[in-house]
Amino acid sequence: MYMDKRTLAQAAVGLFLGMALGCASAADLLDKVKAQKVLNLGTEAQFAPFEFIENGKIVGYSTDLLELVMHDLPGVKAVRKDVPFQAILPGLAAKKFDFIVTSVTVTKERDDKFAFTVPIAEATVAILKRRDNAALAKPDDLSGKTVGSQAGSAQLQVARDFDRKLKAEGKPGLREIREYTSFDEAYADLAAGRLDAVTQSLSNLGPLVKARADTFAVVQPAIGPKTYYAWVGRKDADSASLVKLFSDGIGKANASGQMSQLQQKWFGFAMQVPADHLPKPEM
Repeated sequence: MYMDKRTLAQAAVGLFLGMALGCASAADLLDKVKAQKVLNLGTEAQFAPFEFIENGKIVGYSTDLLELVMHDLPGVKAVRKDVPFQAILPGLAAKKFDFIVTSVTVTKERDDKFAFTVPIAEATVAILKRRDNAALAKPDDLSGKTVGSQAGSAQLQVARDFDRKLKAEGKPGLREIREYTSFDEAYADLAAGRLDAVTQSLSNLGPLVKARADTFAVVQPAIGPKTYYAWVGRKDADSASLVKLFSDGIGKANASGQMSQLQQKWFGFAMQVPADHLPKPEM
């Protein structure tokens, strides 16, 4: 079929516009972040040594690890918004930020709703007590005791699960489980004698006990299943490439030994966590 020059020109313009619109519609969250040169991150900066405030800045293990991952986003500025942990996953779902860079324990329920990276650290839960509390020598001694943990946390869920376990074994179970906005508040109540114990991850407890050995001690063994901390994105096609970028960056830091170096710096020990996959959550 014969087409004159005007028709050919119109067809070419239409094809160009169609391709341009197609490319625009294909742009995902990572493309937008690169174009805007800003990455908005949600963080709970009251979770030492992972993330905490020092001299007005968010510092810690996650900050140093984030710096390594951001090498794959040259020219992009990471802006971290400090929010209470209870608001962090709802904030991500509501698109108040692009991604979460804070220590979120991977659970079955969360894994169903959100997209996690490979692990950044182990999150297995143990019991913190006052060092002078000789009556709390093993986990089962928690029966009849008052325990605290952070509201909305996996560590709180482990306390509830342990309470059910004790009762299933014919023991009294926990006397009370108190919920706190932050773990720092729970630690303060424990030190003051208003709590008997706090359920928290071993990763956090190691540095805390080292810094306050005259006040706190860890009860062995751990009471929860082996779990991991990871960073989190939305579980949708728009976020998939951003989640992959973060997961790949964490994996590279792990495989290269840089992650172990950061763990030695912030925790005083290194953790063996998978670099190429996220184990299926057990809780």
